[in-house]
Amino acid sequence: MATTLTFLGGAGTVTGSKYLLTIDERRILVDAGMFQGPKDLRRLNWADFPVPPDTITDVLLTHAHMDHVGYLPVLIKHGFAGPVWCTAYTRDLAYIVLRDAGFLQERDAEDARLGGWSKHAQPKALYDSQDVERTLPLLTPVDWDRDLDLGDGILARWTRSGHILGSGSIRVQTPDGSVLFSGDLGRDTHPVLRARETPEGADIVLVESTYGDREHPEPVNLPHEALADVVRRTIDRGGSVLIPAFAVDRTEIVLKELSEMRRDGRIPRTPVYVNSPMAAAALDVYKSAASELRHDLDLADIMADLREVRTADESRELTSGGHGPSIIISSSGMATGGRVLHHLVRMLPDPRNSVVLTGYQAVGTRGRSLLDGATRLKMRGRYVGVKAEIVRDEEFSVHADGSELVDWVRALTPRAGLVFCTHGEPEPSAALVARITRETGVDAVVPAQGEVIVVEPAEVLLARDAPHAPTAAAVDPAAVGVAADARAPRSVAARVDTAITLDGVSLEGAQVDTDLTPRQEADGSIVLEGTISIRLPRPESAPEPEPVPEPEPSS
Repeated sequence: MATTLTFLGGAGTVTGSKYLLTIDERRILVDAGMFQGPKDLRRLNWADFPVPPDTITDVLLTHAHMDHVGYLPVLIKHGFAGPVWCTAYTRDLAYIVLRDAGFLQERDAEDARLGGWSKHAQPKALYDSQDVERTLPLLTPVDWDRDLDLGDGILARWTRSGHILGSGSIRVQTPDGSVLFSGDLGRDTHPVLRARETPEGADIVLVESTYGDREHPEPVNLPHEALADVVRRTIDRGGSVLIPAFAVDRTEIVLKELSEMRRDGRIPRTPVYVNSPMAAAALDVYKSAASELRHDLDLADIMADLREVRTADESRELTSGGHGPSIIISSSGMATGGRVLHHLVRMLPDPRNSVVLTGYQAVGTRGRSLLDGATRLKMRGRYVGVKAEIVRDEEFSVHADGSELVDWVRALTPRAGLVFCTHGEPEPSAALVARITRETGVDAVVPAQGEVIVVEPAEVLLARDAPHAPTAAAVDPAAVGVAADARAPRSVAARVDTAITLDGVSLEGAQVDTDLTPRQEADGSIVLEGTISIRLPRPESAPEPEPVPEPEPSS
């Protein structure tokens, strides 16, 4: 039976990354991300998983961000019990991320029940801390750049991707072909970590496209001057600066930049707080990972008097506002949850304060609303006016930009047979598809949610005349055990420009429209079911047809 790849998340959206490889009786899930952002995406977290979780044999993780690991406890809750393969530092960070997620799920459900803002009488958590604790023992570390033998002729290998500590691209070799999953790719250089490395190429490549349609700005003069400027102005007017930051990696980068600014005299020596237990715990992991960090990294200036807020009582005291002008770093980075919400409630109505957004803000998040100029923000069932200054520092991103993504694809050896642009909103993904096709000569496609393709060698993919190989090689999701509601008919329009006849009638110039759903038979053959419409051009010599009288309406 053919090896297939199913896109269960991260397709046409920047969240919920999940990719299912089906190899005979084996089901291997690459990443298990939580959908975040708009409600229609978040509802997918509650839907039945397309295959029974207890039939998944392995999970492979690229890194420890929630949109790549946050769904794991749901799988365990519904029967998955196999190994979860990841690098050692991804394991260490996933412990922190998942425990925090379980706690927040429980707390938010209880807050919604007590506060009355849920439409459910008894709001429930997607999973709880017990589900998380059952998940953690399954996390199994792997080595960098060494093949992991998964049995049945399947090998997996992790290569540093330079996004966060422990992040890697994963190349999976199957008996029928190879697939490379980029995971989230860092920039050519990382402010804190060792630079990313180039993995071995594969027949099929999945590359993230978060910033596929843009280039990161280079500093005109001093780096991160947007942040330095707003810190100076805010402290001068007696306010405080709130920096919503992802607990893992972004907090470390912000601290590194603030440390250099203080050392160079660009900002005043004002108190700096990290109010996030998860960020503080992640910082401990980074401190222990000297072999994975840049050799020139120096955080001594800021670490000497950094104030880490770990307990709930300490957080309430800080949130009360009696700390004076200061810089507060708190998660989450898109203001979707966490202690940052308490700070936003208190700080947004005061024009002396500032909020600095330091990373990607997905559609539907509070961070995106602030970025788009919202004058009020809804939090915990209440609206809060926005009077504080909102600033964006675009230099913090550790996602590769369009040119860096194209360069990564171009550097792969051997050359890919087909590239799928994933983990991006529609416009960035489409822009990256066009650039990869134009600049590398490799065919690229934006996959659809629930789409299933056959994994084949690059030479087979490249030999096809069709512009988009997966359309011809797509298979029915039901044939590989994927829920029928994930199936999507393929609508294709084409024009016939070759000399073809049908019963003596020339089809040259005909417009062919198809609406087909692929189905795989037991013998492996592919059946396309649906409709094909062929519209023939009118011959020049043909007389104008008489109009057909319309029938009289029935009484």
